[in-house]
Amino acid sequence: MQTFISSSQRGHADHGWLKSFHSFSFADYHDPQRMGFGPLRVINDDLIAPGTGFGMHGHRDMEILTYPLAGTLAHRDRMGSSGEHQGLVQAGDVQRMSAGTGVMHSEVNPSLQDTCHLLQIWIQPHTAGVAPRYEQQHFGPERKRGRLCLVASPDGAEGSLSIHAHARMYAGLFNGDEQAELALSAGHLAYVHLARGSLTVNGQRLAAGDALQLSETSLISVSGGQDAEVLVFDLGA
Repeated sequence: MQTFISSSQRGHADHGWLKSFHSFSFADYHDPQRMGFGPLRVINDDLIAPGTGFGMHGHRDMEILTYPLAGTLAHRDRMGSSGEHQGLVQAGDVQRMSAGTGVMHSEVNPSLQDTCHLLQIWIQPHTAGVAPRYEQQHFGPERKRGRLCLVASPDGAEGSLSIHAHARMYAGLFNGDEQAELALSAGHLAYVHLARGSLTVNGQRLAAGDALQLSETSLISVSGGQDAEVLVFDLGA
């Protein structure tokens, strides 16, 4: 079974400095039919104006992945005994923060000219109360071109980021004749989010911001990309 979700069905918030599109209920946007999918709880498509950002704020018991699409994000966090991390996150990087018992962090666009465009993803952990952790890796185009590259997983397989969740996140770049398949284990859910471009997934044509929600499906097939960047979530044990 598969359900197509148009980009126009997402929630939207315009705070001036921040324009955000919500795939699931978030903040002032509430849709009881869109409270998440399996452990996947948030996909926010954020545009942060130059010189602005999120001040220091807290999270607990959530796996938070930041996936920049354009521009630069300056990250800073405080994790108690785990210390403080600060640095820049740019397109091609993926950042993982396990909030666990509690973390304070800020995210700011340091550029005075360029908008920062990113996806922020929250996944519910399989275990509460873990020690907070931070990790960041670069997944360049050569790793994602024409394939679904594993970027986050429960066991850090294939050089991916390690998360405390029953979920695997893949990223891929597709254009022209490039195509790929991903087999799913029995009982797993899957969610496909197209970040940009256009792409055909299991026979459904997607444009930027569109998504496909899948259950009782054993295979995901992607093809026919036009400057496409896609995220695929394998959600299961």
